[in-house]
Amino acid sequence: MSIFLKKWKLPIAVTLILLSITFYFSLPHPLFSDSYSTVLEDKKNQLLNAAIADDGQWRFPEGAAVNEKFKAAIILFEDKRFYNHFGIDFLSLGRATQQNIKARKIVSGGSTLSMQVIRLSRKNKARTFLEKAIEIILALRLELRNSKSEILSLYASHAPFGGNVVGIEAACWRYFGRSSRELSWSEAVLLAVLPNNPSLIHLGKNRALLKSKRDRLLNRLSKEKYFDELTLSLAISEPIPENPLALPRLAPHLLDRCAKEGRSQHKIISTIDIGLQLQAQQILQDHHERLKANQIFNAAAIILEVKTGNVLAYVGNVAAGRENQEQVDIVNAPRSTGSILKPFLFAAMLDEGKMLSKTLQPDIPLLINGFAPKNFSNNFDGAVAADQALIRSLNIPAVEELQDYRYEKFYELLKKIGITTLTKPADHYGLSLILGGAEGTLWAITGAYASMARTLNNYFEHPGKNRYCKADFHSPTYEKTKDSTTSIESDSYLSAAAIYLTFDALKELYRPGEETGWRYFNSKKQIAWKTGTSHGFRDGWAVGVNLDYAIGVWVGNADGEGRPGLTGTDAAAPILFDLFSLMPTQSWFATPSSELVKIPVCHQSGYRLSERCEKADTIYVTKRGLESGACPFHKKIHLTENLKFRVNSQCENISKMIGQSWFVLPAVQAYYYKKQNSYQPLPPYRKDCESSSETASMDLIYPEANAKIFVPKELTGVTGQTIFEAAHQDAEAIIYWHLDDQFISSTAKNHQIRLNPTHGSHVLTLIDSYGEIIKRSFSVLSEH
Repeated sequence: MSIFLKKWKLPIAVTLILLSITFYFSLPHPLFSDSYSTVLEDKKNQLLNAAIADDGQWRFPEGAAVNEKFKAAIILFEDKRFYNHFGIDFLSLGRATQQNIKARKIVSGGSTLSMQVIRLSRKNKARTFLEKAIEIILALRLELRNSKSEILSLYASHAPFGGNVVGIEAACWRYFGRSSRELSWSEAVLLAVLPNNPSLIHLGKNRALLKSKRDRLLNRLSKEKYFDELTLSLAISEPIPENPLALPRLAPHLLDRCAKEGRSQHKIISTIDIGLQLQAQQILQDHHERLKANQIFNAAAIILEVKTGNVLAYVGNVAAGRENQEQVDIVNAPRSTGSILKPFLFAAMLDEGKMLSKTLQPDIPLLINGFAPKNFSNNFDGAVAADQALIRSLNIPAVEELQDYRYEKFYELLKKIGITTLTKPADHYGLSLILGGAEGTLWAITGAYASMARTLNNYFEHPGKNRYCKADFHSPTYEKTKDSTTSIESDSYLSAAAIYLTFDALKELYRPGEETGWRYFNSKKQIAWKTGTSHGFRDGWAVGVNLDYAIGVWVGNADGEGRPGLTGTDAAAPILFDLFSLMPTQSWFATPSSELVKIPVCHQSGYRLSERCEKADTIYVTKRGLESGACPFHKKIHLTENLKFRVNSQCENISKMIGQSWFVLPAVQAYYYKKQNSYQPLPPYRKDCESSSETASMDLIYPEANAKIFVPKELTGVTGQTIFEAAHQDAEAIIYWHLDDQFISSTAKNHQIRLNPTHGSHVLTLIDSYGEIIKRSFSVLSEH
């Protein structure tokens, strides 16, 4: 015997080691390689939506906890000694073997839940003795690797529940319309008996057999004291569901987005509030019914929590039909921004002290290297306060501001605060960047507004010198994330002071319908909001923000078709305010007093007060605003004793001159300004006095200096004419027009003249009735 042991000791040891290794690695990891549904839940784990798995099954991703009622029912029904064995119940196996021998076929498997998990993972292979032996071995290995709770979870996640429903969570939603956490005893027991023979027992047929099996198990549970007689009676009285239910279909575009962003076949616990999502979808659908009468078919909106950036509602599009591209997720689609980026420029200008919130900005015809921006109304104010230009969304003041700030700097600022769609160099967009020349997404733009509010709110969380965190500017998030530590700094991309002043300007409830008429939205809530309309009426934007929430709305057609009346004010703003009506009333932002300075400014110009300004207002400015210049428009002039004429020392004794401060705009600005504002033009010089060069009374509106003009031919083939235009402070002044030193004509009041200059370079000379002269060079490119 000893010789035998010595001879076979090594082979036996090797064999045992090989068997041990084989046993150890016999169980695949992961055990199941099935495809899963992509499941989207709200922040409280309520199902929002789900996509069917690639193999056509409703199979939700594996869950952790198993419903306690289902656990009790399935253990009693399938494996009552589950907690007392290591994967094999020898008593059940012996009983099953006896029954099979007696029947001369397999009528009972004696399988434990662990063995059933193995059989499910092996796709229910033929029930043979060899397969049973494999199941036993793998069940032992499963018990060594997984806890009892994990084994129950694997079973509950992969058991068949009839039709194409796999797993308890999918079954609960398909049969009862709710989560497994909310199962009644009757429902839990029904699901416990279904996997036993799911092909035979189906909700649509064999209902009597299904109810019989359910009720028998309910009685067994009652006898085991899991519940009392009253609960048993109520459970037995519950009807069997008739047909599978449709799953919730909320936030379908967010579900698709999750899959595209690498979350396919996962359960995503989102930040969505299911109640708010339902209400938001209904509001947009109601407005869709109104808008589609004008062939405006698509709309989208998101609601963000300012503090976290969490998305509380995500409406990627309305149910407009596939023919109207309802499947397109507009929230994440780049669209022309229109005027929706103007508040960021306004804040940046205040931050650098390049203007104050009331500073007059030029609003006159503008031509910059062939770029000729126009206001929505095609009218001009001449000069308008910066905050009013923002509120009224005037384009020319915004371009003037961007030219001063520099579009390259603004381009970089936009990228830093989260506008990720600027894929081309800054020069590609140029000054059109502020008027919709670039594209943005509702996601990023609303996120940037929320980031401004977050920066302002968090400013008060960190007393001391370092009060900012640049990480406050971040994209929204739709999935729950852990809080991350951030560094506190002395500044950010925009200061709290500039943000506060911008929001303060934007909270006005009065708005022009993109210059088409004033509207009033009746709301007791203070909201900073802005609209935007892209060129060709293709995109209507409205974004609003208050202390706790930011809401963004887009309206238009997904295919880019423009429609008359498709403006931010008329189409998107009503939706914005309806969505804000869902939110709790909040107080307004706190004032960052330590970063603001209250100073007097000129009432008429909005610039810092100069000694010549006669009336002052008091406003808040940023600290850099203290570096801005004093009012340049109030000038000291000298008048005759009767105050009718201007004079100077060359024509009048100084002792007889009356000095006065006078508000004087540049001639072109004054030309348009006085049409809509109370404006007193300069008195004329007395005839014996020469015009002073201190102030220009006349200016040429068109052409610009060194302009290159192309004069097209009319349909008749005749070369067209070009309209030249000038402006004068004095309504009674006469302007004499000369082309290349040749007198052409004179104009009074309306200083426009039609000319047809030849190809080549020219000089236009204007002389007014007071002797003031303007010369302007230009060239004509077209040939007659």
